[in-house]
Amino acid sequence: MRTIQIEASSNHYPVRVGAGLRHQLGQWINKGDYSRVLLVADEAVVAYYSNDCMKALENIVPVHLYAVPSGEASKSFSEYEKILQKALAVGLDRKSCMIALGGGMIGDLAGFAAASYMRGVGFIQIPTTLLAHDSSVGGKVAINLEHEKNMVGAFYQPDGVYYDIETLQTLPEHEWRSGFAEVIKHGIIGDSSLYHDLRNAFPSLDAVRSDADLALTIERAIRVKAHVVAQDETETGVRAYLNFGHTLAHALESMTNFEMSHGDAVSIGMRFALRMSRKLTGTQVQEKDWREWFDGLGFPRLSPHLDVCDMLKKMKKDKKSTSGQINMVLLEEIGRVCLRSVDDEMIIEELKAFQREEQA
Repeated sequence: MRTIQIEASSNHYPVRVGAGLRHQLGQWINKGDYSRVLLVADEAVVAYYSNDCMKALENIVPVHLYAVPSGEASKSFSEYEKILQKALAVGLDRKSCMIALGGGMIGDLAGFAAASYMRGVGFIQIPTTLLAHDSSVGGKVAINLEHEKNMVGAFYQPDGVYYDIETLQTLPEHEWRSGFAEVIKHGIIGDSSLYHDLRNAFPSLDAVRSDADLALTIERAIRVKAHVVAQDETETGVRAYLNFGHTLAHALESMTNFEMSHGDAVSIGMRFALRMSRKLTGTQVQEKDWREWFDGLGFPRLSPHLDVCDMLKKMKKDKKSTSGQINMVLLEEIGRVCLRSVDDEMIIEELKAFQREEQA
């Protein structure tokens, strides 16, 4: 088992990464820590892992289960309200805890419910996707507003994150790919040695899925995020760097009604950010290198059927944008990024060129 300590200003907590951790919750959650627990689980993982979690806690604290329908559509006001109603019905009080069992959607949804129920109750993350190595750490919790991603939320740190890598074995291929995009991002923005190791070790998704020491790779990616969160918990400065590739990615997710996975969108967003970086920061990293690597991993290219002007409108709703000005995280060199304002005309021009080259 590997442990990373998160040193956020509002809370310090461990992220534990290893095999079988769902069976060991009783080692870290003690009698008296919480009066009652609501396990909020993705319905896709309930049959696999909820009983294990509940059994591990059965002699420690009363546990209740609430299953959430799978998919980004559940990150909504209606599901958020249902969780609060369930919490009230089973008697959660201010000394209670909500545990999120699932991927990033569940962590965001349950975390926002925990942050607001009775003005805040305990919160624990048990991620079950590779993508959630990113979303489960750092305390950003949210729900979507209509078709806009993460527009209603809070900064609310968990009491602990228990990342059982055995749960990854039931993931479909597209979920592995989606999560690996964020692993790559962490190397790009904050750890050049991680980036180069990923390039050398993982030319294909099959190599990722069969990695004998996946826990180490996940730990290294989480340490990049932990370092950033320790400096800037509430995204007033360098934490924005974690959004490399996300300005276009969130626009693409919204335009496809979230049918495009987050990681697939981020992979396109990162390549576009690299293109903008070559224009504005002079980075020497070659677009061709990333395109070939990402193609080998199975990431999609930008569709020629999406309207560039619509992309721009969606990008302007990005939370880094100010006064209608798009601010993008750009690459200076592997391991170092910066935040730059980019005018609309350049965005339009480069999106059109990028879209054409994507079809070559």
